[in-house]
Amino acid sequence: MLKKFLALTICSVLVVPLVQANEVNLYSARKEALIKPVLDQFSAQSGIKVNLITGDADALISRIANEGKFSPADMLVTTDVGRLVRAKELGLLQAVQSEEIERQVPTHLRDADQQWIALTIRARPIMYAPERVDVKQLTTMEELTDARFKGRICVRSSSNIYNQSMVSAMIEQLGEENTLNWAKGLVANFARPPKGGDRDQIKAVAAGQCDIAIANTYYLAGMLNSADSQEVEAANKVKVLWPNQGDRGTHINISGAGITRHAPNKANAQALLDFMLSKEAQAWYAEHNGEYPLRSDVEQSDVLKSFGEFKAENIPLDKVGAQNATALKLMDKAGWK
Repeated sequence: MLKKFLALTICSVLVVPLVQANEVNLYSARKEALIKPVLDQFSAQSGIKVNLITGDADALISRIANEGKFSPADMLVTTDVGRLVRAKELGLLQAVQSEEIERQVPTHLRDADQQWIALTIRARPIMYAPERVDVKQLTTMEELTDARFKGRICVRSSSNIYNQSMVSAMIEQLGEENTLNWAKGLVANFARPPKGGDRDQIKAVAAGQCDIAIANTYYLAGMLNSADSQEVEAANKVKVLWPNQGDRGTHINISGAGITRHAPNKANAQALLDFMLSKEAQAWYAEHNGEYPLRSDVEQSDVLKSFGEFKAENIPLDKVGAQNATALKLMDKAGWK
């Protein structure tokens, strides 16, 4: 009898660790307010609980790396392709495939090895003060190096990954030498040493500290929808100019996601990834995050529509991410602090 009891006890102990909770662990560089409503919809429909951990984008990548094979993370959501490529290069992601990914994510907006995909599109155009800039004489990023714009341009520092990816895309399309010459010319036209974030560049244009800024459109959208009347007032003084519409198109980037290499709940992570590509999730992103949806059957927000339609770059973003180190060295050589 004692032997039978011990045998049953041992079997029950062995079985318990094999039973997984119906959950998924998400590490997200998106703030809780910008992602949790979508996660709540997913949980309501699937019954899968989402354990959300938010934090700094680079810190989350380091955390997964440090946790190694014992990491509880099933999925990483982060901003900018440069960070997704970095996570891949560190061996933190695994290949994923699904019919939903094949249907909804254009090839140039996902990793060639299927280790990450785009969730939303971000555009980084020129923003300007309409009373001080004649847009008929400004149609390309290259023209920002002209002498007539000396002391008139604001942009954030070279340490910002959005700028690094923008320069990476130029290297991929124009070559290193041409891009270096462009970066030197841009630096020569700075109104001030780079400081602050994209909102600060927009506010500087509104305040007359410069006439032109380079910034992501979702920052301007956020300011226009802000509860802060001063932000709204500043945003209304700035207009969007879509450069390079006659050739390669305006630079775009993404927010994206990948399933971690040691995901303990891979099937649930795949279900969540597919849900984030669904029409309802994409519609929420478009309306509340100020970003462009991947899906053509999802409408842009009214604010984004007010910026006008534009032609976007069409280069593979995995190649853009791979140029990040080269871009950073080039920007340093150009004197972009």
